[in-house]
Amino acid sequence: MATKKKKVEWVCSECGGTTAKWAGRCPHCGEWNTLKEFVVETGAAARFGDARHKGLVSASEVLDLNDVQAQEVPRLITGMQEFDRVMGGGLVPGGVSLIGGDPGIGKSTLLLEVMYQLVHQGVRALYVSGEESPGQIALRAKRLGLDPQGLRLMSEIQLEKIEATLLAENPQFVVIDSIQTLFSDQLDSAPGSVTQVRECSARLTRIAKSAGITLFFVGHVTKEGSLAGPRVLEHIVDTVLYFEGDTHSNFRLIRAFKNRFGAMNELGVFAMTDRGLKGVNNPSAIFLSEHQANVPGSVVLVTQEGTRPLLVEVQALVDTTHLPSPKRLSVGLDPQRLSMLLAVLHRHAGLACFDQDVFVNAVGGVKITEPAADLAVLAAIYSSMRNRALPEGLIVFGEVGLAGEIRPAPRGQERLKEAAKLGFNKAVIPRANAPKQPIEGLEVIAVDRLRNALDAIL
Repeated sequence: MATKKKKVEWVCSECGGTTAKWAGRCPHCGEWNTLKEFVVETGAAARFGDARHKGLVSASEVLDLNDVQAQEVPRLITGMQEFDRVMGGGLVPGGVSLIGGDPGIGKSTLLLEVMYQLVHQGVRALYVSGEESPGQIALRAKRLGLDPQGLRLMSEIQLEKIEATLLAENPQFVVIDSIQTLFSDQLDSAPGSVTQVRECSARLTRIAKSAGITLFFVGHVTKEGSLAGPRVLEHIVDTVLYFEGDTHSNFRLIRAFKNRFGAMNELGVFAMTDRGLKGVNNPSAIFLSEHQANVPGSVVLVTQEGTRPLLVEVQALVDTTHLPSPKRLSVGLDPQRLSMLLAVLHRHAGLACFDQDVFVNAVGGVKITEPAADLAVLAAIYSSMRNRALPEGLIVFGEVGLAGEIRPAPRGQERLKEAAKLGFNKAVIPRANAPKQPIEGLEVIAVDRLRNALDAIL
């Protein structure tokens, strides 16, 4: 029997790049102290050359693109509208997804509910848990009020046993909770290491693609909030979902950061109840504070999350500082962009904040990354500095350039229609987003300079 030959590579936990020897800095992405030891086995015991995976390593013929018939793959509709929206309209057979979030935020609860919905549609499903016993999962299902009939469970962390079960059971939907707990006997490293996570995810993905299994990985997150393990794990899968929101709040946000079968950056809004996660039909309502009267420093922004326009309240508080270095704090918005916007406000609107503490917050725990929030942030800061409340029923959006110009935002018509539907009657928007046809009940003020926009708002 031929002996196994081993060699060592160093794998970057950030980008997945490999190098032959250790270095303090990754030569591929430039990050420091991210190279981890990865044992590569070569020789007779090639992992993907045995009889079980013969169909996965066979050579494929070269095809002309004109000869390939493109056809839509029917999706599995779970019946949970918010989840189906994030997934791009439903689950794709053979699609591999990765879902991550803070401990206790509801990842296992959500997937158990999804599995319950699919099983009662006749879909064969399997839940593989490496962290909880079947008894613990049964208690969760009982707490959620789910009928356990047809819910198939397996408590296992050894990859080879899971592979054999998948081939024997032939399920259509599989949950691996979590990928960091699995290990392969053919590797010497411990479960959760870069080596094991990379290997286990790659082998399970091959099985899912070849057998048409819809596969979900549950991933742990690091202290920085990113998924643990090498970034190559995110590159392997088709969809990457992140749970957002404060664990002390009843609301949970699921955002698609990558989706090969749907819109990227799509957002699903859920409410955590004693019966599990329930979709929110009107998510704009949770991002709007209910003030008894208009208050300074508050403005409503229409932001675009994937294919959905959302109305979010942006609040700002400007106060005189007694420190040599004033504070700049941003919650839910880019703090670096806040510093840039304050400089634009000083240069092109004549308002200096060098002796003021500035605090900006997006209500509801939502994270806004698009630059179309610039004008709303400056309007809230301007309102707080002047101690004047903005007009009732006003919405604002638009990107602000360094020269003080107001740049257009994508899908401006959809934003305006959503605002009008919710009862807003005045909008200050970029001139390039001005509608060609008037929108009933909505007065649109189109501006092209920051000075003009602030004058129109107040």
